[in-house]
Order: sequence, then structure tokens, then C-alpha cells
Amino acid sequence: MNIGYVEREVLVKVVSKTKAVGQLEVQDATSSTRSKRSLGFWMCTSLVVGNMIGSGIFLLPASLASYGGISLVGWGLTAAGATCLALLFARLASMVPREGGPYAYTRMAFGDFAGFWIGWGHWMSLWIGNAAISVALVSYLQGMFPILSEQRWLSGVVALALLWLITGVNTLGVKDAGIMQVITTICKLVPLLALLVFGFFRVDWQHFVPLNPSGKPPIDAITAVAALTFWSFLGIESATVPAGYVKDPAKTIPRATLLGILITSLVYILSTTVIMGIMPLSRLGHSSAPYAEAAGLLWGSWASYALAIGAVISCLGALNGLMMMAGQVPMAVAQDGLFPRIFGRVSRQGVPVFALVLSSTLASLLLLLNYMGPGNLVEMFSFIILLGTLTSQIPYAFCAIAELILFFTRRDLFNGRRLFGSSMFSILAFVYSVWAIIGAGATTVLYGFVLLLLGLPVYAWIRKQQGEKVEGGTDEEAA
Repeated sequence: MNIGYVEREVLVKVVSKTKAVGQLEVQDATSSTRSKRSLGFWMCTSLVVGNMIGSGIFLLPASLASYGGISLVGWGLTAAGATCLALLFARLASMVPREGGPYAYTRMAFGDFAGFWIGWGHWMSLWIGNAAISVALVSYLQGMFPILSEQRWLSGVVALALLWLITGVNTLGVKDAGIMQVITTICKLVPLLALLVFGFFRVDWQHFVPLNPSGKPPIDAITAVAALTFWSFLGIESATVPAGYVKDPAKTIPRATLLGILITSLVYILSTTVIMGIMPLSRLGHSSAPYAEAAGLLWGSWASYALAIGAVISCLGALNGLMMMAGQVPMAVAQDGLFPRIFGRVSRQGVPVFALVLSSTLASLLLLLNYMGPGNLVEMFSFIILLGTLTSQIPYAFCAIAELILFFTRRDLFNGRRLFGSSMFSILAFVYSVWAIIGAGATTVLYGFVLLLLGLPVYAWIRKQQGEKVEGGTDEEAA
């Protein structure tokens, strides 16, 4: 068995010292505790669906109201681009069933620096996503507890409390988090399907006239919609990240990924059609809980509360899934020596507690900055999701190129497939990712690249530390 630098260091510490720090122990990430594969097909599928059908579907209709019916075209193109990415991740997962998802694929194709940079960007997109989901969660609680909309500071406190509650759940172990994901996914789909089926017969098609009320050229409007709507597809790679915990990952991950994207695409496009068809766009654009309001128009106030509860459960499920990934991604990078070693330390339950806590701390800071700002909830949500989309699209684009690179450098992974068949979806996925990055807007791109550049001094510091460790080890052996 090949043991990497960080894994060897941790293993030596466990064998020689074996001491606990509170309830935590520094254990090798490949220990028997972590190696128990507890995530099956349905848990992986619920992880994909649960992460994607989260905050976006419940709050995005308000963000899209200014674009009107043309937003459905944007949804369709986004679904097509997301499907290309899903096929890309399905193939990569079957060839390289390693923990880390996009990071692992990029590192194999481009080397350590690119792997670090993509791991850094992917990790940022996850904790930024957790902040956005927390905002959406509180927006639906406002419908049940009006005081939250009246007291902005109280909304911030509740968002932080829920964020840290889910952080605590994830410290219990991957299997417990997986079970919670299955339950929340089922609970969120039932009210959504009810609204789709019964609401479709109440759609007023005049709400889609004019098709493009935004005043922007159609291509600009569709591009802007694509940047917003792709937020709802973040999590496509969910099943690839905890590969070390998945049963038969080479088969389970691709199947779960493809089924997940099929379910979510249908739910998104149909639900947006129903919501826009039930609510006037002028009202929809100012709604903090569009699904709950639409249900209220159909069945009365009790339905509004029921949908609000469903939205809260949905957001909790998405928050739970992204939280799991926010710990798994930096842990995988740390195991390869490209993140500080503390990110790779796990508890007795095999959970990277430090990575989880730091991720939630950063998400908390972003929440505080936004709740202290002057913007309203919809504007706040729109900015955060654009930032999250940008920081995730860059890793996705690199994965598309990585598959092409691996085709020429690791032909053994492709089982005799030809270049055209292997590259078609990779090229389409790359083009879509670049398009979505452009659609995020200049301001968001600027903020996003600043966050990505902050990783450069971290990488330099890690390399410096590794150089000193190697020199120190040589001196000790000589002594």
C-alpha cells in the first residue's frame, strides 16, 4: 500500500503517541474507521438531489421575475450544460474513483499547483454556498415568524444558529449525515410534486407576455439567467467527493449522478413555470417565499405554511449535504500534502472536524457581512449565489480540460474509447462553464478571482513548510 507524505506523518503520530485531544484523535485517513463504506446508491442519489434541490429552487423565482418567461429558456440551457457536466463527472468518477472530486481529477491531469488551486476554489464555493442556503432558509422562516423580517439582526442570529446546528450533525459521522440526507430529500420532494401537479392547471399563460420584460437583448438576458440558475445545479459532483465512503464507487457514483441530474432538471423547469404562471411577476419579484405564497394562492394560508416548512426542510437537507462536502474536499487535499495537515485530521467517527468548523466560521463571516449591509434579502441572495457559481465553475471548467489531458496521458483509463466520443461532452461542459462565468458579471468575477488569488500565499507557505520538514528529517536521520 502506498502511503503519502501526510498520511505517513499522521500514521507515525498515531502509532507512537496515540493520544486524544478532547474527543478527537489524529488518525490516518485510511484507517478502518474511515474506510467503512457506508454510502450506497440511494444515499448518493439523495446527496446529489438534496444538494441541488435546496435553496435555489425556493428563492430563485423571485430573482428571475425581472426576466419573465425568457428565464425558462435560460433554465433549459442551464439544464443542458449541467447534464454535460454530469456526464463528465460520471465518466471521471468511473475512471478515477478517488476522494476530492474535481480536485482529484485536476491534480491527476495538471499536477499539484493546479490541484491545489482547484481544491481551494471548490472548497470556497462550498462554504459560500452554505451561507447562501442559510439566507434562503431564514427567508422562509420569515413567513412563519414575521418578527424575523422586522428585525434584521434576529434573522442573522437564526441563520448562524441553523448553520452551526448542521455543522454539529455532520460531526457525528458520514453515515448519520447520509441518513439525514435521504429523509430530507423525500420530505422536500413530496410538497414540490403536489404543487407541480395541482398548480399546473391554475397557470395563467398571460404572465409570460411579454417574453422578455427585462429590457435587455435576449442573449444578454439568457446569459444572466444562466449564471443565476446554475446555482441550483451546484452539487452535481456531490457523489464524487466522498468516494472513499461509497460502496462500489466506480458504478454507484456515475448512476447516482445521472439520475440526480434528471430528477432535478425536471423539477426545476416545471416548478418555475408553475410559480411564474400563478403569481404576477411584479409580486413575485418582491417575494421572500415565492413557493409558500403560490401554495397560499392555490389552497389557502395553511398550504403557505406547509410549503414554508417544506422549504425549510429542503434548505436543511442542502445545507447538510454541502456541509459534508465542505469537510471532505479540504480533507482530501490535505491528505495529498497540499492543504495544511490539520485539515486532514479526523475524529473517531472519521469526520474532519477542523475543516468543518473553519468552513462554517468563514460562512458565518460572509453571513454577518451581508446581514450588516444595506441590501434586501433577494439582492443578498443573488450576490452570494453568483459568487458561489463563479468559484464553482472554474473547477468545473478545469475538470472538462482534465479529461482531455488524461485521454492523451492516461489512455489506460479510457478502455479503448476514441477521442471524439470522449471529448464531445467535455468540450460542451467547458464552453458552458466559461459562458456561466461571463454571465456572473464583472463585479462578481472580480470578487471571485480575489478569493481565488488568496490561495496563492497559502500554497507558497505549504511548500515552504514541506521543504523545511524534508530538511529537518534529513538532519535527524544523519544524527
